[in-house]
Amino acid sequence: MPTKTVATINSTGRQAASFIRAASAVGWHVKAQIRSNEGLVAEELAGLPNVDFIEGDLTGPDRNSLLTGLFANVKIAFINTTHWGDEVAIGKACADAAKKAGVTHFVYSSMPDHSTFGQGWRALPMWSSKFAIENYVRQIGIPATFIYTGIYNNNFSSLPYPLFQMELQEDGSFVWQAPFHPDDPLPWLDAEHDVGPALLQIFKMGPNHWKGQRVTLAFEKLTPPQACARFARGLGRPVTYRHGPLKIQVPVPSGYREQLALLQETLGDKRAPYFPGLEYPREGRSLWEGYRGMEEYAREVFPIEEYANGLRWMEEGAAPGEGGVDDDGARPVTPSAGSGVVSVQPVRFSGAYTPRSHPEALDEDFFVGST
Repeated sequence: MPTKTVATINSTGRQAASFIRAASAVGWHVKAQIRSNEGLVAEELAGLPNVDFIEGDLTGPDRNSLLTGLFANVKIAFINTTHWGDEVAIGKACADAAKKAGVTHFVYSSMPDHSTFGQGWRALPMWSSKFAIENYVRQIGIPATFIYTGIYNNNFSSLPYPLFQMELQEDGSFVWQAPFHPDDPLPWLDAEHDVGPALLQIFKMGPNHWKGQRVTLAFEKLTPPQACARFARGLGRPVTYRHGPLKIQVPVPSGYREQLALLQETLGDKRAPYFPGLEYPREGRSLWEGYRGMEEYAREVFPIEEYANGLRWMEEGAAPGEGGVDDDGARPVTPSAGSGVVSVQPVRFSGAYTPRSHPEALDEDFFVGST
């Protein structure tokens, strides 16, 4: 029999889905709110043992009754609000419903509000909303822990998404252009792989250990050039960091455009720390030693996610122009084991691959890293 019952919202997002996989694997019962049971991630989670979906839209008029059902007979909850709808209102409603239901450990995925540090930094709006919810959770007195997740390794793509495009070059190398200063360290984690096990440990240690604390889930502390060096070792091909302004080459919703502009100003131009006052990566590693670093992600996951997105640069013999493959049929190279020599080795894929991106990724208001 399951030993614990936990509630989650936005359960097909990267953070929640990672936790659901881990919780199900150890026999916990998960009550998972989803907007729709359609999509690859929902199908995957539905096949896991001890996972029950509560389908409904938290932006709709039935939000309160939906949350009442979600938190019924639940003592622990992981809540990661997103930008869908009025995020602050949804976050407050979740906290109110959890407190009313008697939840004894409420873990909320928060982010900093840079404007509160008195340094002349402006707030990033999609982060300050989470910080406002964190403050509300503290005010109502529910036993809570607040996780701060670093930059997802999974955000990188050779598609022309702003901020994290790994732009494929004609010679088969990649270039990442972003406004982060080359000397400023950034927090990194593989959200798919590492959020779930770390959260599991937080819940196991209990609310008395973590009550009111902020826990930084970032397993590597790397400057942009260091991140690119790890990526290059994983891919076996050059990856260069270019310090430069954001490039917006695809339509983005207005709210995310404002987020990007203020990120460039606050973290780029003014060089504010990503997580002011928070320590990492030691804290995250103390919870979960089996994290997947940037090099491992680039070697084992990035080509597969690219392939799932219709790109074919990693295949031997692809036609010129398909997925960025050079006219001479350039192939990926991977390091030979222990030799230090780079050898040319084609990547082969067989069978169906289920990408674990957010199922709403095709919506016009989706943006990378939104969940």
